[in-house]
Amino acid sequence: MKTLMTLALLSLLPQDKVDLKVGDAAPKFEAPDDTGKAWKSEDHVGKKIIVVYFYPASFTGGCTKQACAFRDDMKGFTDKDVEVIGVSGDTVPNQEAFKKFYKLNFALLADDKGQVGNAFGVPTKVESKTVKFKIDDKEQEFTRGATIQRWTFVIDKAGKIAYKNPKVNAAEDSKAVMDVISKLK
Repeated sequence: MKTLMTLALLSLLPQDKVDLKVGDAAPKFEAPDDTGKAWKSEDHVGKKIIVVYFYPASFTGGCTKQACAFRDDMKGFTDKDVEVIGVSGDTVPNQEAFKKFYKLNFALLADDKGQVGNAFGVPTKVESKTVKFKIDDKEQEFTRGATIQRWTFVIDKAGKIAYKNPKVNAAEDSKAVMDVISKLK
């Protein structure tokens, strides 16, 4: 009985905070992409260098600048065998609309429960919010299930964290990541 009570109490304690460092193994994760299909890290990590950038919300100023910079620099990334993944707490329909509206050329993952953000140790607040955005002269409402802070990681081909930036400058993130990748062996 005492053991069951102890286990019950332990389950109420907050989980250990993840604090990934350069050189640590990248966490395994899975989330739906902007088409609703499951994107599994195990299908990608080890085959290419992976950039995982977290952003608070689709259709907002800084997040749009960050996404468009990665889009505009994509040739440089693909030439270096790099896959870019954007992750936010938006739902699949939000990610689909954001990608289509800005003609983004990389996958966006819908982490509306904050599980991927938590796996990387990114401060994440699970909360339902709505954002209004005008598309084709029609105001649309999008729901976000979590707000994830803006952090960027690079996972090398060995599956290790090669770069971690918890203080991202949205407009300059793509350039900073390209500098890091050009120094990887």
